[in-house]
Amino acid sequence: MTGLDLSLFLFLFAIFIYVFATNIITTQHKVYLLFHFFMMIWPLGQVGVHLTDQPHLQIFYINTSFVGLSMLGFGWLLFTKFLVNVTYRPSRRALICMVLPSLLVSIGVVWNPWNAFVSTLDGSYEERIYGPILWVMVAVLLSYYVYSLRILFKAYGSRKLPQDRARIANAITGIIIIVAFPMLDLLLNVVLAPWLPVIPGLTSLGIVLSDLYFVFSLKKHRSLDLVKIAQQDVMDTLSVGMIVLDEHDHVIEMNQGVSPRMPISVGETLNMEDLLSCFSIDPESKEAFLHAYRTSPSQRIQTEIAIEYDEMLKQYFTLHVGPIIVNGRRIGKTVTFQDISELKCHILKSQEQYSSMQERNRALIYMQDELFQANRKLEQMAITDSLTGCYNRRFLMQQLEHEVLTNIRYKIPFALLLFDIDLFKIVNDTYGHVVGDEVIRRTADAVRHSLRRTDILARYGGEEFTVYLPHTNKEQAEMLAQRIREVVENNEIPIGRGRAPVSVTISMGMLVVDEQSDLHLDDVKSYLRDLFAKVDSALYKAKDNGRNRVVNL
Repeated sequence: MTGLDLSLFLFLFAIFIYVFATNIITTQHKVYLLFHFFMMIWPLGQVGVHLTDQPHLQIFYINTSFVGLSMLGFGWLLFTKFLVNVTYRPSRRALICMVLPSLLVSIGVVWNPWNAFVSTLDGSYEERIYGPILWVMVAVLLSYYVYSLRILFKAYGSRKLPQDRARIANAITGIIIIVAFPMLDLLLNVVLAPWLPVIPGLTSLGIVLSDLYFVFSLKKHRSLDLVKIAQQDVMDTLSVGMIVLDEHDHVIEMNQGVSPRMPISVGETLNMEDLLSCFSIDPESKEAFLHAYRTSPSQRIQTEIAIEYDEMLKQYFTLHVGPIIVNGRRIGKTVTFQDISELKCHILKSQEQYSSMQERNRALIYMQDELFQANRKLEQMAITDSLTGCYNRRFLMQQLEHEVLTNIRYKIPFALLLFDIDLFKIVNDTYGHVVGDEVIRRTADAVRHSLRRTDILARYGGEEFTVYLPHTNKEQAEMLAQRIREVVENNEIPIGRGRAPVSVTISMGMLVVDEQSDLHLDDVKSYLRDLFAKVDSALYKAKDNGRNRVVNL
């Protein structure tokens, strides 16, 4: 009995190593190997039980066996979900829900409260009596398998391709095998144990047979092949005909784009010469293509073929053959058929097509130019104020973050001016908001024309404006500020309807930064907020001192 279980364990372990060593490990492989690991635990624990006569070691191995058996349901369910949907990615909550029943049963098995799982007979676990936890475990495992079968039957009914249905049918057969032998073991060696002799290794044998069936099925249908999964996903979205060949030129997959006129079926060996005989093809091109196909299997080759329906109607294709290479080894080929009939029609009408393409190119260039101009306008609108054409506050702050850092690093003096129109509410109340907007716009124009090229004027908000003066010391800033104030004061704004023009004044706060020897910036935004707070204080001081003046802090 010990030798049988040990042999079955070693066989399962050998299969585990084989799957691990001969496949590119994907998520699907990891799930299968987890399921396989749970299968190996049962025979390993059974070997341990029969190798010792010490009860505390025997119960340890018994617990190990049944924990592996109880987790087998979770492993199979997870494997089933990945088998029917290669893109399945369970959430953490879904994983917890799937594993929780098996985990609770495993806890009960290990804990064995009041011998509710197993108890000794004559002080040894060689002969033992099982309690209700065993039957709970059986019920949980059956629930897992029934749910897994439901998923498989549903998937079987929804699949149209014969290879998909065959793969799922094999999985159903495998689950029946893995359930049948443990149930037979339970019936013969537990329920009928008082009347029948013990038949050893039934559960282990069922696990091994089902695992052999799984491995054979997975290899036959390449269900966990990373290349096949990727190809299938791509093929489902392609409009071109595609045939996938293995390294022996056997057709393992083809999509609906392959013409029914082509004598090709899944599972057959593709004979390229017979395939080309179904088409019209230039003899020289055919020989060159077949020669490259036979002698250079790792090279990408293509040729042009056609199907003749009658003398007037032909359908043209580009036949392309390319290798499938994984880790530097060629494992197959892809053969694609792309319909180029429309292109051939255009070639036969080359003059008309050339004229049409030229016209389309000109239209495209015109559209690109329009798009470029529109993008420029959008960019300009994003950084300017719509009323005055000045830069907006957001652009000013972005520009200042870079400018101030440069000024501080190279000790370049600069100045900030903040001004607003004096008694602007009276202008609005007297002449209306339309005139008020015109006053703001004309004032901004007057200030802009009095500034240097490098200065930045921005609308700060409402009737408030900010001027940034780079490379400007205190004397220069004071001169520019007074010039701005005087220009605004002397600016007469016509309001129409025979009324006298309006003149306004501005109050201005000024801040000059020209002593930066010991200044180190950690947060430029905070530094700018401090600067504007100071210049704002200077503006309010100018207002408090009678308006129409410049105050320098």
